[in-house]
Amino acid sequence: MSKIDPKDYIVGPEAEIRNAGPHEDIRLHDGRPLDEDSAEEIIERVNRKRGRPSLTGVGARSPQIAVRVPADIRDRLKERAEREGKTLSQLAREALESYAS
Repeated sequence: MSKIDPKDYIVGPEAEIRNAGPHEDIRLHDGRPLDEDSAEEIIERVNRKRGRPSLTGVGARSPQIAVRVPADIRDRLKERAEREGKTLSQLAREALESYAS
């Protein structure tokens, strides 16, 4: 069975949490009963990676670097990234990799 990290969830004050009795059905928002298959499907969706893939490796979070630049430099970099069919982040990573080599 898939693992869920409890740190990924916040229960708001409007939530009603109760134990279902042995003869009580638990229903999903669409009215379907919660069974093993639907529970596995929910777990898969929750555990599916959100956001962009890690540049560091599977299961690892990529570090971020924030840099302030004058508007004219940003504009020139955006234009170059567009010309090369890249994102600004890709262009910055390439420049940093070249500098660090």
